[in-house]
Amino acid sequence: MKGVNTHRMTSVQIPENRLLVGGKWQPASAGATLPVLDPATQDPFHHAARATAPDVEAAVAAASDAFAVWSRTSPSERGAVMRRWADLVYANVEELARLEAQDVGKPLSDARGNIFFAASILEYFAGAADKLLGATLPARSEDRFGYTLRQPLGVCAQIIAWNVPAVLMMADAAPAIAAGNAVVLKPSENAPMSPLGIAALAKEAGLPDGVLNVLPGFGDEVGVPLTSHPGVSHISFVGSTATGRAIMRSAAANLIPVKLELGGKSPNVVFADADLELAIPVIAESITDNAGQNCYAGSRLLVEDAIYDEVVERVAAQLKAVRSGPWHEDLDMGPLINKQQYERVTGYLDIAAGEGARLVAGGPQEQHGHYVAPTLYDQVSPDMRIVREEVFGPVMTAERFSGVSQAVELVNATPYGLLAAVWTNDLSRALRVSREVVSGQVTVNEFANAFVIGFPFNLAKDSGFSKGGGYESLKEFTREKAVSVALRADA
Repeated sequence: MKGVNTHRMTSVQIPENRLLVGGKWQPASAGATLPVLDPATQDPFHHAARATAPDVEAAVAAASDAFAVWSRTSPSERGAVMRRWADLVYANVEELARLEAQDVGKPLSDARGNIFFAASILEYFAGAADKLLGATLPARSEDRFGYTLRQPLGVCAQIIAWNVPAVLMMADAAPAIAAGNAVVLKPSENAPMSPLGIAALAKEAGLPDGVLNVLPGFGDEVGVPLTSHPGVSHISFVGSTATGRAIMRSAAANLIPVKLELGGKSPNVVFADADLELAIPVIAESITDNAGQNCYAGSRLLVEDAIYDEVVERVAAQLKAVRSGPWHEDLDMGPLINKQQYERVTGYLDIAAGEGARLVAGGPQEQHGHYVAPTLYDQVSPDMRIVREEVFGPVMTAERFSGVSQAVELVNATPYGLLAAVWTNDLSRALRVSREVVSGQVTVNEFANAFVIGFPFNLAKDSGFSKGGGYESLKEFTREKAVSVALRADA
């Protein structure tokens, strides 16, 4: 674009100070910009446009126009466009990973894994676009024929968090677009770069103008007008439970469906027969991945009495060995994304001390940037805030249990129900715990599965509700229409 500075990648250009609306990179209506900061240095490396309500109006109008055509496009053609898009994401993994790593502050290798995962989600839904099925229904009479249709909803508003933006974007946008919808996406003001880069690749792949619109900006300036807009037919939100409740109120006002991925307080449940050589490194990584800034982070460690002291000691040793640094050093963990997040996490360290929890490892680091060392507390109880509330940082608590019943009781003691990881070599025990815990997802002898194709990101309780990225996601972005036909007797 002549006269506009761009952040160049292998085959992508992300214009400075521009939104993507109706297939065009354009300035925000108010002319405001968002500095994009490197969390390790707090220095800006890009300036994105700062959208406001008039930009929401323009984006919803563009999406509505695009939906009228895209929804009637052959699903095979939709899938072909999306497959080209996925191929371009794969081809640009390194540059997209650099953008996400610098944007969020995570190690480069972690960001690379995130981009590969995002591309695989897009690839999965490219293949699913022409496999959205209705049903043929039996009738009580030979002169009746009944069937169902799955049809797209319209304009889908999608608001994602800043921690894994490429993955979160694809988990919502890919199934919505595959099903024939148009999308208005609000990436976080803290991390808009990889969504903008992926959107630029969509244009290159031939996605029609207006099918995907991207509006970086703040919640009150973009999120509120977007989720309350009468032209929106579905809302997806990834973020805090408190904001999720506000999103539901907006959806209720317009009587539209909503998909919520909210907070978590995920436990690693370690039984005495567990393979600790396998479990200990994974448990430590479950709280250090992305500096604990994940809704599914393994922030609770529940250990059977017989091995409690050993497990706590070994996990603490793993956490103390974690190396922290800026994204380009590609160490084990990066800083927290900004000062606000740093103050939130260190505030919980103060709360833990006030509640009487014992610090086993970690705490704030004397290091330039917003670093918190991987932190472990024990001598806690289920009623403590440090145990019940989502910290969203590298902070873990350890509790003892004796037997399956008490383990299940402790798992279910928080308001959240996202993921529970069970470590045991007893299959019967694993199946029993998997059935009895209130959790959208359970993994056995692993944490946060990414290897089962079509594995749904299900949630329960205050963690929300979603088919997130799984084998039934297309249903979430469609409505089922029932059709009954009375057949002519003389036909």
